[in-house]
Amino acid sequence: MKVFSNDCTFNYSWEEVSTANWNKYCPWNDKSTHVIAVDTISRSVDADTGILRTERLITCKQSAPKWLNSLMGGNETSHVFETSYVDPASKKVTMISHNLTFSNIINVKETVIYQPLSATRTQFVQDAKITALCGGWQKVKNAVEDATVTRFSENARKGKEGFESVLEMSRRVFREEKQKEQSQQVMLA
Repeated sequence: MKVFSNDCTFNYSWEEVSTANWNKYCPWNDKSTHVIAVDTISRSVDADTGILRTERLITCKQSAPKWLNSLMGGNETSHVFETSYVDPASKKVTMISHNLTFSNIINVKETVIYQPLSATRTQFVQDAKITALCGGWQKVKNAVEDATVTRFSENARKGKEGFESVLEMSRRVFREEKQKEQSQQVMLA
């Protein structure tokens, strides 16, 4: 098993980050083009805790190394199941995902947490546990796990850049909408 860990700080409030998170894979994000679809399967709010629980299916087009792609049957489309929990009381977003595609060859379990550091800064923490299940050859297992960690690292860097674009655009759109609303109220007064 290999572990990929990453953390960074976004200079946006938790409210901005937790709201923009739902649009992380949108046209504003030109860095996560490997995500081709995000389908919400279910969404519910726990009446006692107020925690929003959402299940989503994320469809990706991954370009694995040729040797790994041939080992996995040549299919470049993969599916990831994500369960997220948004706790407004503690201001914490937790997302847990695991691969559905090639789960008989490799098991990837990723956890992402967003929590406020201050009123204007939000911490992002990402951990992925990667376990190759492909036979008894340790060299092959290590190579599959190493290739997956490398891909996670590349996607994490691009993902941060892309999410920064989404956050910036969200802030701009919300500001413009607020200005329009205020202008309309002045005109009505």
